[in-house]
Amino acid sequence: MMKIIHISDTHGCHRRLTNLPEADVVVHSGDFTMNGSEPEALDFLNWLCDLPYAHKIFICGNHDDCLYGANIDGLDPNVHYLCNSGIEIDGVRFYGVPMFMGDCVTDRQAKNISKIPSDTDVLITHNPAYGILDFDDGINYGDEQILSKVMGIRPCLHLFGHIHAQHGIISECGITFSNGAIMNVDYMNSNQLNLIEI
Repeated sequence: MMKIIHISDTHGCHRRLTNLPEADVVVHSGDFTMNGSEPEALDFLNWLCDLPYAHKIFICGNHDDCLYGANIDGLDPNVHYLCNSGIEIDGVRFYGVPMFMGDCVTDRQAKNISKIPSDTDVLITHNPAYGILDFDDGINYGDEQILSKVMGIRPCLHLFGHIHAQHGIISECGITFSNGAIMNVDYMNSNQLNLIEI
């Protein structure tokens, strides 16, 4: 049994998250900054490194462009930046795909999604799969290619954010989907973090 705290879309408000519950792994699925600045990213990384958990994983969202192409040095050994890459923790295979706008306006994002390994247990993306916790303003904002990939590889867990109005956890087709968006639609109030056991 592994206990995972899933958060996303903190947009610079990560320090509001206090008294976090016990867990084995903390996962942040992107948009930890608001304006994509390096000082915001550094403040988040310092906060993440200081959290008292055995493993901490993060990916970048569309607000985190200051890390596009970055090689992040100096992270603690138990802090894992996944950028079209994976890590295995206690037999559980995590894989993360960021959402950089420079990739989304080209064919690079489609290529990144196509390379998600078929043996992934926990998939972390910023954007939801199409039709799953992705609806806002009368539109499904999720990605059809992510949906196809998820249904093809069937991870036990898909972690994402991006659509603040759809925070929550659902299960479909034997897969648990978690939208961990912390900031709500107006960016003023916070949703609860998602705590998941696998």
